[in-house]
Amino acid sequence: MSPSVLHIEASKGWGGQEVRIVTEATWLCERGVRLMLAAQPESRILEEARQAGLETVEVRMRGAWDVPAVLRIARLIRRGQIDLVHTHSSIDAWVGGAAARIAGVPVVRSRHVSIRIRGGLNPVYTRLADRVITSGEAIRRLVLAGGVRPEAVVALPAGVDLAAFAPGAPGDAVRAEFRDGRPVIGSIAMFRGSKGHKHLVEAFQLLRGEFPDAQLLLVGDGIRRQWVEELARQRGLGSAVRFPGFRRDVADLLRVMNCFVLASTRTEGVPQSLLQAMAVGVPVVASAVGGIPEVIADGKTGLLVPPEDPAALARAIAEVLRAPAAARERALAARALVETQYSRDVCLDRLLALYGQFA
Repeated sequence: MSPSVLHIEASKGWGGQEVRIVTEATWLCERGVRLMLAAQPESRILEEARQAGLETVEVRMRGAWDVPAVLRIARLIRRGQIDLVHTHSSIDAWVGGAAARIAGVPVVRSRHVSIRIRGGLNPVYTRLADRVITSGEAIRRLVLAGGVRPEAVVALPAGVDLAAFAPGAPGDAVRAEFRDGRPVIGSIAMFRGSKGHKHLVEAFQLLRGEFPDAQLLLVGDGIRRQWVEELARQRGLGSAVRFPGFRRDVADLLRVMNCFVLASTRTEGVPQSLLQAMAVGVPVVASAVGGIPEVIADGKTGLLVPPEDPAALARAIAEVLRAPAAARERALAARALVETQYSRDVCLDRLLALYGQFA
């Protein structure tokens, strides 16, 4: 029997981590799991979860030592007959972990980013979590280095819905919007410093001499979007760089691309957008940071470059555009990898097996 699960997320933002939580929660409900999401009032994840039809509850979490939040969540666990609490960020790991301990239920803690964990006691991982899920082996190693026992840490990247992200032609609307015979280099990522948009814009400028008709499609939103837009204007790139904002038609946007690029500089697990691009069959180029080298074998499933190196990034993108046949071979190998190791069903089975340890 599947456990009744309470997910808790204190973040008010909307990026890969929050998208994964809502997506996986929806899939789990489809598998028969009774699931509830507790999140901050007026947070984006709360809005998205409600639109997805998930059961939600508002809990204001002001900080790690928010005693009223702890007590409210503990009451929620007891009254809702929750069997398992799943936490995701720093504040909710403390608040939710403490509430679960009061209520006497186990805790799973997800670690989504590849930031080094400070050595020491780390009670949020050792005392307030029974298992720690990381989005890749690179992050698992960081958690282990923080003093968590090996048997408690499981690497479990996000899964991909292979039916939704299947190779094929883009829909008419997206094709009309973006594909006009020019090469499309694209990226899907939140606009924040760690995603390396600055380096990608600089690499694109270097490419313009050989590929003057190319366009750069930067999909997403975030606090640094206006800064990147201004950078593109300063570089004289004008309408060649396009900013469509946050979009839900991600699969079609990927299908319109000739090359997908992730220029991350730090704090990466195994990115969902990268796995989705690989599933669609787009040739990929990415920085060798975090968990990215776990899915991109350089020259086999994609091309890897050093982070913060626009020249290397430009050379790799140019290789994709110059040699489309070789790029297609890498893309086929990447699709096969996602099918066997990162599909929705494979990853859900592993997550449910982990939950089942506490049922």
